[in-house]
Amino acid sequence: MSVRSKVIEAIQQIAKEQRVALPELSDDLSLHETGFDSLAFAILVARLEDETGVDPFTISEDAAFPATVGDFVRAYENVPA
Repeated sequence: MSVRSKVIEAIQQIAKEQRVALPELSDDLSLHETGFDSLAFAILVARLEDETGVDPFTISEDAAFPATVGDFVRAYENVPA
């Protein structure tokens, strides 16, 4: 399964668990527009760290939280191996 697929699947699963009605996910969709609150994002990052073994937001001193779904996916895709 690709990194993109893992991230999208995790977003969809957490939305279901948190009873969030997700809009259609696209790379240019603002993370704010997903309907996730800070708890849902924390769960998402923790779950992806459990699954991938990395948290791209803590491995770099200058990491900024992404603005769009595409930025979020790329944060995980661009983690050095």
